[in-house]
Amino acid sequence: MKVSGFTFLRNGTLLGYPYIESIRSALPICDEFIVAAGASDDDTLDRLQALAREEPKLRIIPTQWNETMTDRGYVYAQQKMIAQFNCSGDWAFYLEGDEVLHEKELAAIRASMERHLDNPLVEALVFDYLHFFGSPEWIAISPGWYRRAVRVIRNSIRNYSPDGLFFVVMDRNKRGRYPRAALANATIYHYGHVRRQDRMREKIDRVSRYWGQVPPAFPAYAIDPQALRGFDGTHPAAVQAWLQHEAEPSFTPDPAYRPTERERKHRRMMLLERWFGLELSKKHYRLTRGT
Repeated sequence: MKVSGFTFLRNGTLLGYPYIESIRSALPICDEFIVAAGASDDDTLDRLQALAREEPKLRIIPTQWNETMTDRGYVYAQQKMIAQFNCSGDWAFYLEGDEVLHEKELAAIRASMERHLDNPLVEALVFDYLHFFGSPEWIAISPGWYRRAVRVIRNSIRNYSPDGLFFVVMDRNKRGRYPRAALANATIYHYGHVRRQDRMREKIDRVSRYWGQVPPAFPAYAIDPQALRGFDGTHPAAVQAWLQHEAEPSFTPDPAYRPTERERKHRRMMLLERWFGLELSKKHYRLTRGT
């Protein structure tokens, strides 16, 4: 079995991504790791090249972003697919630049890929998610945050990413569907919303245009306190130093925070989940029975 890791990056340092930490966390279970590296205004390429000198598994593909593509994040899909289409493994393992694997789960992830390798009914593997918010001590738990997502996909099926966020399988020429998936029985640690607030402002200012948006104001991290719970686990070893130097050091939920209409909707959804044992977050996959 061969496993290809892949991602795309641009201005990773400037925008506060733990991208080196993300790649390092996946390298032990990947046979190759492909990075589509867009032209940056910081040291992202230099840092990737330094890592490639240490890690022969890493392959960097310089890319050019289409600055006129401002429709619903499709430039992200283009860059993601450039990296994915250069993968040569049986499985393609996608990690975004702010997503990190925990070393305690690496063996289980590799075992899941081996277990389903010869089962064509399993097209992808779904991971649980921990979305850290405000600081590394808090997790966003409302159904407004996807709780599971596909990050490993079989590399021999036709698929694409419409906006970079999920996979669509094209088993018919003009119609797509979400992949049939099994649980990876592992977790993605997502740190995009704990980066330093100055880095977050820079990120919002630079990326909103690719979604056809005017950059919204970002005075500070803020969220409905009912959408949070404290984190009592351990962070991956690969990201520990980054958390000390690049993450917001502390965050206190504001009890006087006034939730938006969308957040009030999520409160109602959380009530339904508690009352009826439901799970109402978005799902871009279909679980395969017996897996």
